[in-house]
Amino acid sequence: MVLEWRDNKYSGNAGIFIWCPRKVLDTLPRGRLPQGIEIQILDLGYEENFLKNKKKRSDWFTSHGDVFPVGVGRMKAMNPQMTYTENGDTCKVGKPNSARSFPTKRLTRPNGEWNHYYVRAINGEVRLWVNGEEVSGGYECKPSEGHLVMESEGAPVDFRGMCLRVLL
Repeated sequence: MVLEWRDNKYSGNAGIFIWCPRKVLDTLPRGRLPQGIEIQILDLGYEENFLKNKKKRSDWFTSHGDVFPVGVGRMKAMNPQMTYTENGDTCKVGKPNSARSFPTKRLTRPNGEWNHYYVRAINGEVRLWVNGEEVSGGYECKPSEGHLVMESEGAPVDFRGMCLRVLL
């Protein structure tokens, strides 16, 4: 799948769920998140707000293309940890055995600007490219088939140029 997205609100939170089981969608209560493997879409302001409110940087999420299982989803992370430098600080995110894959680079553009995602999901493996560079992914994903679901957690997000291709 190839698509472009942009958050239209500071600190916006959205995502793309792959391999969401039909039975989950059929019983999904209003206001609840789907399940499967999520490819995070998170505005940079989300991390900035966390830092402002908690007085420290997050050690469990980023705004740059995390990939992780939700609910019935299971996966092994390609990058369960990440170290980066920002404003002179060395920051660590994740744990060695985390199921959440953290991006190897911080490439997301701020709200109002278009970002490009290329997602390859085949045979229980998912890989994510953000703005032209591969950054995260997972393997031994379960389920490894199902529905594609776009979600937004209360903030407007735009998508354009979506192309899907079935890989056999």
